[in-house]
Amino acid sequence: MKFTELIRMAMKTVTGSPLRTFLTMLGVIIGVCSVIALVALGNGTTDKIKAQYENLGTNLLVVNVNGMGRATQLDYNELMQFEGFPEISAIAPTMTKNGAHIKADRTQDTSNVIGTNDRYQSIVKADVASGRFLSPSDLEFRSKVVVIGSEVAKTYFGTLDPVGETIRIEGIPFTVIGQLKEKGSNIGGTSVDSSILVPLETARRQFQLGTIRTTYIEAPTRDDIYKAQNTMKSYLTYKFKSDTGFTLINQDELLAASTKATDTLTKQLVSVAAISLLVGGIGIMNIMLVTVSERTREIGIRKSIGAKRRSILLQFLVEATVISGLGGLFGLLLGIGIVYGWPLFSKEQTLRLSLDVCLYAFAFSVLVGVVFGLYPANKASKLHPIDALRSD
Repeated sequence: MKFTELIRMAMKTVTGSPLRTFLTMLGVIIGVCSVIALVALGNGTTDKIKAQYENLGTNLLVVNVNGMGRATQLDYNELMQFEGFPEISAIAPTMTKNGAHIKADRTQDTSNVIGTNDRYQSIVKADVASGRFLSPSDLEFRSKVVVIGSEVAKTYFGTLDPVGETIRIEGIPFTVIGQLKEKGSNIGGTSVDSSILVPLETARRQFQLGTIRTTYIEAPTRDDIYKAQNTMKSYLTYKFKSDTGFTLINQDELLAASTKATDTLTKQLVSVAAISLLVGGIGIMNIMLVTVSERTREIGIRKSIGAKRRSILLQFLVEATVISGLGGLFGLLLGIGIVYGWPLFSKEQTLRLSLDVCLYAFAFSVLVGVVFGLYPANKASKLHPIDALRSD
C-alpha cells in the first residue's frame, strides 16, 4: 500500500470523529503550545535582563564598603589615582543621602541625592537633555549646583526647562545646571531618573555624609573588568587589613549568573510542559487501542484478502502519527499566536519566539505519535484473521 494512500485513510478516520480526535489531540496541543510559550517567555526575560545590565554597562565594577570607622574610609584622591592603570578607564566615587527633603517653588517632596564627580555620567551612560553635567571645576570649587533626573524634573518643574532654576535640598539653595534624559532603572531597581546629582565635596560638607561608601569603576573592555577587580581587591585588602570589609560587584558576573538562572528556570518549566506531551501520547495510545477494538472485523477482512502484517501495522501507526502531528501543528500555531499576541495584554513583559524550539516541539509531538502508536499498531497487526472475523 502506498504511503499517500495510508495518509488519506488516516485523514478519513480522523475527520470521521472530529470531537474524539480533538480530545485525543488536546494533550499534544497544550504540550507544544506550552513549550513554545514558556521558552519565548524565558528568552524575553533573558533579553530584558541583558538590556538592563547593558544599560549600566557590563564592563562595570561596583565597590561597596561595609565596615564603619576610619579604618574603612576611602580617600577620593587615592581612588582617582587608579585611573592611571591600564585596566581602569574611569572612577566615580559616590556618597548618597536617601530621602532628602527637596523644595522647588511651592513643591515639596523627598528624593535621593548623590554626591559624585564628572566621570559618573559616562560610567552610568546618562545623557543630558538640557544644560550640562558636573564639571571638574564644580568639584574643585565645591559649587552648589545640581543635575537632576527626568522624574525629579517632572515632579518639581513639570514641563518647564529646569536649567537655571533654584532648588532647595535640606533648606540649602542649589542651582540646576542640567537635566538628564530618561534612562530607566538598572538591574538593582534604582535609576538616575529619580536622583539629584551634586559635586562630591559639596555633598560631603553640606549634608555631613561622612565617607565614600560606593565607588563605580569602568574598565576599557569587558575582559579588563576582571583585572580591575583583582587590582581593587588587592588594594582594599591591603588598606583595610582584611578582605571582609568590602564587596566587589562585577556586572559581567551578575549578568552571567542571572542569565544562567533564567535559563535553568526556563528548562525546568519546559520539562513540566513536556509532561503534557507525554500525557497526550498516553491519550493517543488509549484511543488507538479503542480504535483497534472497534475495527477488529475490518482488520480480519483485510488480512483474509491478503493484506500483510506490515501493511496493517503501518496503517494504524500512520493514523496515530497523523493525530499527534495535527495536534503538534495546532499547538505550534497556538503557541506562535500567544507569543505575537502577548504585547496586547502586557507590554512590560516581552516574549521572543525561538524557531528552533518550534521545530523541536513539533518534531517531538510527531515522535510521541510514533512511540505511543506503536503498541496499538503492533497489536492490530498480530490479530489472527479467523479470530478477527469472529469478532462482533
